[in-house]
Amino acid sequence: MGTIIDYLKEYGDYTFSEKPLNEVDSLVLSQFAYLKFDGIVPGLGEGAAAVDMEYLDSHPDKSHLFADERYREPNTELFEGMMRSVRFRTLRMAGHVNLIETEQETQFSAVTFFLEDGMAYIAYRGTDETIVGWKEDFNLAFSEPVLGQLRSVEYLEKAAAGLEGQFYVGGHSKGGNFAVYAAMNCRREIQDRICTVYSHDGPGFRPEIRERGRYEDIAGRVRKIIPHSSLVGMLLESHAEGYIVVESKSFGLLQHNPYTWLVKEDEFVRVKDIYKRTKFMDDALNKWILSLDDAQIHSFVDTLYEVISASKAVTLMDFTADWKKSMTAVVAAFKELDGETASMMKKIVASLFEVTRAHAREELQGKALESRQKWEEGIGKIEAEREKRSGERKKREQAADGNLDK
Repeated sequence: MGTIIDYLKEYGDYTFSEKPLNEVDSLVLSQFAYLKFDGIVPGLGEGAAAVDMEYLDSHPDKSHLFADERYREPNTELFEGMMRSVRFRTLRMAGHVNLIETEQETQFSAVTFFLEDGMAYIAYRGTDETIVGWKEDFNLAFSEPVLGQLRSVEYLEKAAAGLEGQFYVGGHSKGGNFAVYAAMNCRREIQDRICTVYSHDGPGFRPEIRERGRYEDIAGRVRKIIPHSSLVGMLLESHAEGYIVVESKSFGLLQHNPYTWLVKEDEFVRVKDIYKRTKFMDDALNKWILSLDDAQIHSFVDTLYEVISASKAVTLMDFTADWKKSMTAVVAAFKELDGETASMMKKIVASLFEVTRAHAREELQGKALESRQKWEEGIGKIEAEREKRSGERKKREQAADGNLDK
């Protein structure tokens, strides 16, 4: 068993013509959509030709692709693995859109990938590291669609207009929600051309949102995949609906990270269902969310946003960097809340710190490993030099013995 990085090594020699796109490929592309393509990949409607992987690799601003600190190292490794593989080396991309609209509380990004077999994959980026992107996730609990969901439909219809035949749609986290929303609300002639809609741990929908769309028309083509301890993917999700549960090498909310999902051959490692304890918590959270009206949800989301914004942070990494200042703001805000709301907020804020602490631990472990490798390399060089000198000394001694024999 391995991860999507190991999958690239084991199945990278197969073209899409030999092995059509599968669920693991979908996650690879959904994660690849997190790269910062601004100024590198042509925008939607620009009319410019799609660029390929070699273009990205040789671009002078290549380092900008990996600007998301949360995934810098694994995203770099993903890119290099794709470059080495026959399967993704010919990947082309265009139609990139990235909008951060603070006042509208919208973080929307999408890109269209063109596969070697002629198929296309429209990928929606999930929540990035910005505070506004994170707030939009909670806005999904409203009975009205968020601006990002509306933009997902606009993007799908414009992008699909330039494609021939069938195509795939997908995304990770909020990107998965956008993919499903766009597929169930786009024009019929476009909807009929969608092969599969992939939602990798993407949140669900309030019943009102689902009823207004044509979800039943695409239900059979939706593949929702969630990790063993899913929290994000089970938000506003009905257990009566089908979803695939996969194993992760991590725990809790950290399983939301695609790089922790376990892969065996060309599919994810299946488990029967999410953990009972997790399901109980998911049920309680969903029941609480659905019991609120829009005014109460608005108050909760705004209060939580104010708590995070009080630190003047632009990203979640900034928020958790000065945790003392941030926690002071959190404690002050709790005094104005009722018991149940305060309880839910504590769990959410604690989860944010949990993810960032894990990121910090991984970074420290990486630095420690790097130091150890350098130390071992240094020892190896010393040993090699010692053996070299020993060999030269033996040669001189043998030469001296030979001269004495003469």
